[in-house]
Amino acid sequence: MDDGITLEELQLAARNHGLPLESVRDPITPAGLHYLLIHFDIPAVDPRSWRLQVGGLVERPLELSLEDLRTRSARTLPVTLECAGNGRVLMPPRSLSQPWLTEAVGTAAWTGTPLAPLLAEAGLGEAALEVVFTGLDRGIQGGVEHDYERSLALDDAMRDEVLLAYAMNGEPLPVQHGFPLRLIVPGWYGMTHVKWLRAITVVSEPFTGWQQEHAYRIHRSEDEPGVPVTRMLPRSLFAPPGIPDFFDRSRVVAAGPCMLEGRAWSGFGPIVRVEVSDDGGETWADAELEDDAPEFAWRGWTFEWNATPGEHELLCRATDAAGNGQPASVEWNLGGYCNNEPQRARVLVS
Repeated sequence: MDDGITLEELQLAARNHGLPLESVRDPITPAGLHYLLIHFDIPAVDPRSWRLQVGGLVERPLELSLEDLRTRSARTLPVTLECAGNGRVLMPPRSLSQPWLTEAVGTAAWTGTPLAPLLAEAGLGEAALEVVFTGLDRGIQGGVEHDYERSLALDDAMRDEVLLAYAMNGEPLPVQHGFPLRLIVPGWYGMTHVKWLRAITVVSEPFTGWQQEHAYRIHRSEDEPGVPVTRMLPRSLFAPPGIPDFFDRSRVVAAGPCMLEGRAWSGFGPIVRVEVSDDGGETWADAELEDDAPEFAWRGWTFEWNATPGEHELLCRATDAAGNGQPASVEWNLGGYCNNEPQRARVLVS
């Protein structure tokens, strides 16, 4: 890390939180342990008066209550969500934003109604190009006051698995996770999953809101247009073995057989390989993958490590079915996005 943490970063870190790494042992993350990023403030919402507006280039604008949405066809999907800024602190010089290490991830069972039938019911106009999702949270970023809004191309919005979710792990959405309604776009980084949803608007031109046009882009300077962040790159995490040092989180492990457990995911297809190194990435060995995971959720893996006395640096890396893997290093970008370098853990074996 290049500098000490700033007061502004500390404020963000106190509001938001990552997944305790030991929780990657579990296929479903409890709501209180799931990573959390709140851009502005949590809005106060009265579910009795709240309505979802569906409009823009549609033939039949809709206004739906929470009860209306609950009476529609429902689907539950386990989905892994990861923040696009996960690993930002490990990409110096770091962007001054939420100071994520590697824990900005979680997998929950999201229940809601599919978006595509609702858009079909509203009747898409012939000129429809994108669908804009507007949250109730509002604030200032980059000197611009705005609602939190993101858009999807029409083809992406109409995918069968895109949900308007009102429940998380079988319970109503917690307020911090977007109550009463949020968007779930499986396979995409977390900024896409707009929370506290109030409006869905079909448009005929590319959406140029601040969160779409200026944030979440891979570029090296503000003068470059950059490439938008979309799907999650492959990543693997393991639960660090042994016991931790309270302050620096280094690990102490007894010599002998040691079972490592972890999970891996990608927005480009299923995970087909996970490898582990105990010498800082000099040599690698294949982990054993669990049976196929749900389509949009992380896949479990195990590795029986022969822990020999001395200091070790453990790493893991994943490869997906499309051939994407985790590189030893990632090219720096201004926002600190999409850093999917392998996880590292210092271990002392005695």
